[in-house]
Amino acid sequence: MALIAMVSAKGSPGVTTAALACTLSWSSRTLLAECDPAGGDILAGYLANSEIPPIGLLNLAVAELRGQADTTEFNKQIIDLDLKHPGYRHVLPGINDPVQIGTVRPVWPRLTDFFLGLEYKGPGYDVIADCGRLATSAPPWPLLHRADLVVLVVRATSLRAILPAIPAIGQLRKELTDNGRGAGSLALMLVGRGSEPASEIERRLQVPVLAELPEDRAAATALSDGIGRLRDSSPLLRAAAAAEPILRQAIEQRRARLTATRAGARG
Repeated sequence: MALIAMVSAKGSPGVTTAALACTLSWSSRTLLAECDPAGGDILAGYLANSEIPPIGLLNLAVAELRGQADTTEFNKQIIDLDLKHPGYRHVLPGINDPVQIGTVRPVWPRLTDFFLGLEYKGPGYDVIADCGRLATSAPPWPLLHRADLVVLVVRATSLRAILPAIPAIGQLRKELTDNGRGAGSLALMLVGRGSEPASEIERRLQVPVLAELPEDRAAATALSDGIGRLRDSSPLLRAAAAAEPILRQAIEQRRARLTATRAGARG
């Protein structure tokens, strides 16, 4: 169980679609937390045909400000995404107006503590935080600083699509080194395929590529817009499922290195 933050440099490389595909396909109990300061997309997209009351991140933030963000309150704010496997795949809807980030921003540190603590509550969760674009005035830095893994989602269809990742990686490296668990928590997830192989993108950006998701228009449309049938056998969901053990291994290795470093420092 872990806290994984997914983020993009700018544009629309498909962070929400990737995060939702992972949430719906992973074998572990998984929560997708919509932490995008620009607002969440799932209620208006994947869940557009469902009647959902006004619940989610904003209510949880208000409860946290009042000192009432406990497991009971959390359970009131999440939606079960998979009725075939109830209790395993949930979403915490994000804000629906960027103005609301003013309420959430002061409690990002405490919300991050809450998300991290979900690993140890029964039943535990993997938390995938959709953090949207870095190119905003209010990225959720406290969450990014403390995530077990920060996954930069990059559209890999052309060199031009890759270039915005360069300054974003520089910014993330500095933030994670100065305030977080170190730049070693940074990784790439590629969406689509162009002329550049993953190994070349990894070399150019000096960040490991841990997962690749294919262009799968049918599945992506179902996930982003709620249109059409989403098949478990779709290339997108199968690739997202295949990414789970790779990301989990990277997290376990990183945690082991951090533990060894702390033990050495104490010694």
